[in-house]
Amino acid sequence: MPPTALWMTLTRTCSVEALSDSLIKLSTEEVRVNVIHKAVGAISESDVLLAEASDAVIIGFQVRPSVEARKSADREGIEIRLYSVIYDCINEVKDGIEGMLEPEKKEEVIATAEVKQTFRISKVGTIAGCIVRDGKMIQKSKVRLIRDGIVIYTGELGSLQIVKDSVKEVPAGKECGMSIAGYNDIKDGDVIEAFQIVEIKRTL
Repeated sequence: MPPTALWMTLTRTCSVEALSDSLIKLSTEEVRVNVIHKAVGAISESDVLLAEASDAVIIGFQVRPSVEARKSADREGIEIRLYSVIYDCINEVKDGIEGMLEPEKKEEVIATAEVKQTFRISKVGTIAGCIVRDGKMIQKSKVRLIRDGIVIYTGELGSLQIVKDSVKEVPAGKECGMSIAGYNDIKDGDVIEAFQIVEIKRTL
């Protein structure tokens, strides 16, 4: 539901006010519901034309559009939503607003590995011989290099290998070799922490 403007046509004055108030209360700092017109009666062609000028969705409660209004809406690409239950209307607009909200981003640690020994390879850089302590190390993960509890560097896993074979993942308890893309200052005893950013849908 891209636009936040609503054009409402309902059967009774009391329904107009009740539904209008309920929808406006769904507004947030990011998404504002704007009821630009409310009236009693059938949805007319003029309603469609005015909604088109305002980039609005038409909401009808216990009413129907005329044949001319429906044809005009199809022609102009105006959405008409018809409801018989007021809560269905409120819930659908609420779902539309929630879909427009920026999701919350949360960091989730997926693995930690301890660096047991480092190897410097010409034209490749530093390879860390590690043991995965927790979780599952996944190729191309975002990683942090931690030394004495302090984050030294944040970047991306460059390579992940078991012996000389590249692998997509290494579970806890397994030894592996890994590199950090574009970074070589890795030392014995460092901890490589892999993490991902997950998006959480926001609700009203």
